[in-house]
Amino acid sequence: MPSLTDATATGLCSFVDASPSPFHVCETVAAELTAAGFVRLHETQGWPAAPSRYFLVRGGSLVAWSTEASGREAAPFRIVGGHTDSPNLRVKQHPDLESAGWQLVGLEPYGGAWLNSWLDRDLGISGRLSVRDGNGLQEKLVRVDRPILRVPQLAIHLSEDRKGVQLDPQRHVNAIWGVGTSPRSFLAFLADEAGVEADAVLGWELMTHDLAPSAVVGLRGELVSAPRLDNQGTCYAGSRALLAAAEEPGDAIPVLALFDHEEVGSMSDRGAFSDLLNSVLERIVLARGGGREDFLRAMAGSVCASGDMAHATHPNYPDRHEPSHRIEINGGPVLKVNQNLRYATDAAGAGAFALACDRAGVPLQRYVHRADLPCGSTIGPITASRTGLSTVDVGAPQLAMHSSRELMGAADVPAYADALAAFLTPTD
Repeated sequence: MPSLTDATATGLCSFVDASPSPFHVCETVAAELTAAGFVRLHETQGWPAAPSRYFLVRGGSLVAWSTEASGREAAPFRIVGGHTDSPNLRVKQHPDLESAGWQLVGLEPYGGAWLNSWLDRDLGISGRLSVRDGNGLQEKLVRVDRPILRVPQLAIHLSEDRKGVQLDPQRHVNAIWGVGTSPRSFLAFLADEAGVEADAVLGWELMTHDLAPSAVVGLRGELVSAPRLDNQGTCYAGSRALLAAAEEPGDAIPVLALFDHEEVGSMSDRGAFSDLLNSVLERIVLARGGGREDFLRAMAGSVCASGDMAHATHPNYPDRHEPSHRIEINGGPVLKVNQNLRYATDAAGAGAFALACDRAGVPLQRYVHRADLPCGSTIGPITASRTGLSTVDVGAPQLAMHSSRELMGAADVPAYADALAAFLTPTD
């Protein structure tokens, strides 16, 4: 069966390398949507009634949709959700430090970062600055793709047992960026990079990123090695799926919802716990001439696929996986089920995604976490409880989740995108 999207492993690599922070993810997706005829809307303005392709950005979150196909005010939604953030090391509010003749930048872990994977890597900086503009503020994206930071490992000879060290997130993840007995101003450096005065920088959200480029690897190019696959693998696949759905629409309004702050619980103005998705969906109905009753009818018939990466069975640790639920790299998208609702999948949602995979001609794998290990979660349960939508948790398989560098299958990139495209375009 021909692919429903133009998603490729090399395309994913380019996407990830262009998107070192959640704000850059939104910038990357917005550029692709604009090139495909999507119009950016702002929440403070009235929205047009004309059927078209639209998107909006709230900080590090983005929602996009197309109303070109359906004329019904109560048309249901098909939603692919994901998140733009990834675990990393972020810059503290007073970052300038000095210790033992080294100039340091104070960092702290964000989310469940696998700290040892961040040691001895060449790190850049990205994020956004809030800059004084007269009596107002403007936002400046900043990105430094030079190796300015490094968190050094302790020499094995200084370890107590030569088996490794226990990393303290307060003391052991500060980054070296120079030599000297007095601190150097990190914010002044970044202000200069952004082309603004240092005293004009009033707020910031800044994070490190690994500078090694993403790559298609393996003997036959069957793997993708990249940072931030969790969850930019879904951001890329979801954006390709939405673009395909806009060209070949089904019987529902296709929506892509990418949220920031999933890795720290989603409790923010733009996380999955916020009003973002509900307010956008209601305003879509209102802009099309519908009322509250139409909105409630639309929601009752809608389904959301919460897309997040899934655990492939690790060849060196097969005992850490449920024995009868082997998940293979390049084995197709993964349906994630947890009886204690760490994933939101129920029978109806599972059926909807299984049908989508069948239509897309891709295999479906089913994942269950070991009952004696704590299971991670996604935006799925949050979205289901905040919206009342039938929700299914899905993903693409990978290894080394929450490491600074992760691994997935090259063939899983188009398979995942095709499954999401089919999900966005249901047909009676």
